[in-house]
Amino acid sequence: MTKKELALEIIERLKQEYPMAECTLDYDQAWKLLVSVRLAAQCTDARVNVVVQDLYAKFPDVESLAAADPAEIEEIVKPCGLGHSKARDISACMRVLRDEYGGRVPDDFEKLLKLPGVGRKSANLIMGDVFGKPAIVTDTHCIRLSNRMGLVDGTKDPKKVEMALWAIIPPEEGSDFCHRLVMHGRDVCTARTKPYCEKCVLQDICPKIGVPQHGTDA
Repeated sequence: MTKKELALEIIERLKQEYPMAECTLDYDQAWKLLVSVRLAAQCTDARVNVVVQDLYAKFPDVESLAAADPAEIEEIVKPCGLGHSKARDISACMRVLRDEYGGRVPDDFEKLLKLPGVGRKSANLIMGDVFGKPAIVTDTHCIRLSNRMGLVDGTKDPKKVEMALWAIIPPEEGSDFCHRLVMHGRDVCTARTKPYCEKCVLQDICPKIGVPQHGTDA
């Protein structure tokens, strides 16, 4: 079985196992997803979803958040960890949206990458979830599972994993596939414990390549 054939089989099985593929960060506007994905670094999505309620109660739009003192933002978001740098990036990002894009989030990958605090993972998430464009989000779950499943060859570099997956994943499947990897990584192919291979829908086709990665998966 080639990597592409393996990928297609994994995609179909995960579709059956997790029919609802969606982002676990709560948002109803594109700029809010930008804020949440920055806060989610080394923090659980569940905690981010709680913290942003207070943030948006005080700063309900791009303009008010852009005008806010970063120290005010930091005071609210510090339960997510790394409060100072996250508040700085959120403040700077909202100012760029206000000053250069009329308060709207650009639907161009390269423009997203130029926003403060936005890397390839975040830009791909926005492209896929907000704009419905092809995207591959290489978070820690995606990297760990792609290695274990034999879709990539022993690399933890996010960009290298992303490029390898682009070569074998149909573009229209990428975003949902990555969301399903998150679900599978939390429920079955875990990082902090031994994977529950006995209940995995992929057990007969998974080569179980790589060493389990322990870390800060949300």
